[in-house]
Amino acid sequence: MDTLRVSSDRLKADFTALSRFGATPQGGVDRPALSEAHLAARAWLRQRIQSNGLELRLDLAGNHLAFLGCGPPDAPALLLGSHLDSVPDGGRFDGALGVLAALEVLHTVREAGLSLPVNLEAVDFTDEEGTLVGLMGSYALAGHLKADDLLAPRGGRQHLLASLERAGLSEAGLLEARREPSSLAGYLELHIEQGPRLLQAGAQIGVVTGIVGICSYHLAFIGRADHAGTTPMPDRLDAAQGAAAFTLAVRQAVLQDFPECVANVGMLRLLPGAFNIVPRRAELSLELRSADPQSYAQLEASLLELAKVEAAHYGLDLEIEFLNRHPPTSLSPLAQQAIVQAADSLGLSHMSLPSGAGHDAQSLAPLCPSGMIFVPSQAGASHSPREFTTWDDCLNGANVLLQAALYMASELIS
Repeated sequence: MDTLRVSSDRLKADFTALSRFGATPQGGVDRPALSEAHLAARAWLRQRIQSNGLELRLDLAGNHLAFLGCGPPDAPALLLGSHLDSVPDGGRFDGALGVLAALEVLHTVREAGLSLPVNLEAVDFTDEEGTLVGLMGSYALAGHLKADDLLAPRGGRQHLLASLERAGLSEAGLLEARREPSSLAGYLELHIEQGPRLLQAGAQIGVVTGIVGICSYHLAFIGRADHAGTTPMPDRLDAAQGAAAFTLAVRQAVLQDFPECVANVGMLRLLPGAFNIVPRRAELSLELRSADPQSYAQLEASLLELAKVEAAHYGLDLEIEFLNRHPPTSLSPLAQQAIVQAADSLGLSHMSLPSGAGHDAQSLAPLCPSGMIFVPSQAGASHSPREFTTWDDCLNGANVLLQAALYMASELIS
């Protein structure tokens, strides 16, 4: 019997249609969570789900789910999916491929008339990218989201409230969106790698072993505003100097002491921000990532201490505001086995690797067997209009998702 495969034409048509929402002249998409472009994309998704005989379900976090009752009525669901929101001026593939491939798996199983030990659901999670909170929809569904997470979100409190109102959602709803774990048999997510490792190794499929922990802070170096022309250089308490020294020191510290980790200063703001005033305040964002729990904790402590050292060196005060933390997450051996078996059955080469980016799978992993499939990213580009994955690789990933789902369905209830 031939191995069941998804419809390339249907998946490609869906991908092309979705890419129009928030499309940019450079060939990417600008579809931040709960923006008008994102809400329009979700309206298209709702229509697509219902027009193909699937049941549309919406939860209190705004997560969009397509349900296929291919198992016993009381059976749990194997969840497949990702997210439709993008970073500002991002790419077409990040998240979107995973949602559409999940939907295509449900279509394929339905058309084949398969009966499984579990039901299937395809999900589009809300705000994976952190425009508002980060992993908000999957955290809410998993019951991890707390009221404190909504008080000082990454994207700003007022932006969160305005976005929730625009989408018809509420903070109370987010905190009540927890799903009963017994209703989940497992979770699988297809995603582009967003890095160069698969291409460098010549592998067609990535079997994700775990997901990095991510921790973020706002830091403020505080000095004194003075006249930039009349204040001698040695007498200045220049906040910009402390922030700049810290930024350079972060890179050197990671390269020297934490070679398997990464850190990023992604935002820098100087106040008052004038040509002729010595900056009294320099604000920056700090994000650090590691797949190893011990290195993750050590890196965080080391960089915060480094900020204190640089502030003291320049005679500055320092404010440290913690934003959020997602710990490193190991993914299910069963899911990894399912992905390997699926790739082998399709004659696709594969390799195991950790994910350097955060994903919704890390929210689900504590609740149910969870796994991720990577497909190659050309030039390793992502979060950019340059983001590109060949259609053959997209299709390979979708077929691995299908076969891995069928394998997991049989093993979960065996």
